[in-house]
Amino acid sequence: MVRALRTIERRVLPRGWVDLARQVLLFAAAYYAYQIVRGVADGQVATAAWNATKIINLEQSLNMFAEPSVQAWASSTEWIIHFADWMYLNSHFVVTFGALLYLYLLRNASFYFVRNMFMVSMGIALLGYALYPTAPPRLMPEWGFTDSVATFTGVRVENEPVSALLNLYAAVPSMHVCFALMIGCSLARLVRPRPLKAVWALYPFLVTFVVVATGNHYFLDAVLGALTAAISALLAQQLARTRPQAWSFRRRGAEAEAAA
Repeated sequence: MVRALRTIERRVLPRGWVDLARQVLLFAAAYYAYQIVRGVADGQVATAAWNATKIINLEQSLNMFAEPSVQAWASSTEWIIHFADWMYLNSHFVVTFGALLYLYLLRNASFYFVRNMFMVSMGIALLGYALYPTAPPRLMPEWGFTDSVATFTGVRVENEPVSALLNLYAAVPSMHVCFALMIGCSLARLVRPRPLKAVWALYPFLVTFVVVATGNHYFLDAVLGALTAAISALLAQQLARTRPQAWSFRRRGAEAEAAA
């Protein structure tokens, strides 16, 4: 049994079981802390609705308040809105987890840079959730929005808006868009087939459409999510200067000499 595990370790794991466990624990701890802090919003229902109204008013002043029209168009064709609902439920976790697993196992030299981006972005998002709790469009029916995901799944959570691990008022920034950009841009640089490069390059735009069509984010949320991804990439580059052999992004070449 031990010999079999060692064989698997040599063939599959680029840095062994210890490093894999370290990464799993790091992401688990960061995500759990992210969710707990994200859920600390007791008594901010009115504030979240007011902040959402301010976002809508700002978008109207900029002539970019088109979210109700996008949702209405998507809802007019059943397969489009169902696809958007399915993507919303799966892209943030399933696609992101699969991409991170691919990076760790097959593009390990670049994994640590992407990991650092994720850590930074979640920290930035927490500041946004704490300082500017915002109700998503689906909780603003007076503006013409509907909750398509709730219709698709038959599950509604409005009766318990805030808990230790759930906050319905965490719309700003859109981490769906942020994660999609960090994953999409990284894999577009790393995969070799051109069709796959195109798929990953377009993936953030698809996710942006999905979060708007399902009534989960405003366009401004998506812009701020993209800005969060950009800042996270810049800070990850600064971190890479402190440990260039371990934390730099590499398209090809030797694996990082020291795991983080």
